[in-house]
Amino acid sequence: MALATRTDKRPSLPRTVWDSTVGKKTVMAVSGLLMLAYLVAHMYGNLKIFFGPGTFDGYAHWLRVVGEPFLHYTWALWIIRVVMAAAVVAHAVTAYQLSRRDRAARPTKYVHRKARTSYATRTMRWGGVILGLFIVWHILDLTTGTVQPGFVPGHPYANVVAAFHEWWNDVIYIVAMLALGLHIQHGFWSAAQTLGAGSKTRDRTFKTLANLLALVLTLGFVAVPVAVMTGLVS
Repeated sequence: MALATRTDKRPSLPRTVWDSTVGKKTVMAVSGLLMLAYLVAHMYGNLKIFFGPGTFDGYAHWLRVVGEPFLHYTWALWIIRVVMAAAVVAHAVTAYQLSRRDRAARPTKYVHRKARTSYATRTMRWGGVILGLFIVWHILDLTTGTVQPGFVPGHPYANVVAAFHEWWNDVIYIVAMLALGLHIQHGFWSAAQTLGAGSKTRDRTFKTLANLLALVLTLGFVAVPVAVMTGLVS
């Protein structure tokens, strides 16, 4: 008599992690921290504009040759772009899926009308949408130059100054950076909780660090358009 073969297959570990709520929160936290690290580096690079066109353009050129001769021209930059694009997609997808699960678990609205969460928490969803749209605009404006008249490839300093001479572009940028600050304020602390770094004794420290990161990044990014508007950078 032939032995019965087992036809049921257990899901793979990656699939099990992805399907679970804890797994999705972990993916969201890790992708968020990757983007946060990129934002810190990006802000640092942006602030080089205060040292003049030579320094700023030189930094932009260095980003394209870093890793040579082991890596070819712009390879390192494209690796960063691909990793960041993957992080953005993973962050957005898990945020959407977790939101759907949360709504499914609570099909009826709370009886209490008074908000029980912080302003940053309540605005995470629309803040994420604003940031997603801004990323597309920012690429078209200062990377490809598609929406910027007179864009000159290879001259980032001049392109930044030209872009921020338009008041409406300053408004778009500043509003997006304010949304970014709120997103980081809640997101960093939430990521720490998800990854098990938080505790009753460390919560205050992580909240303080989240506030500090949000403030520094917001001011650091906003400083560039404000400097162009006021003539400090021209």
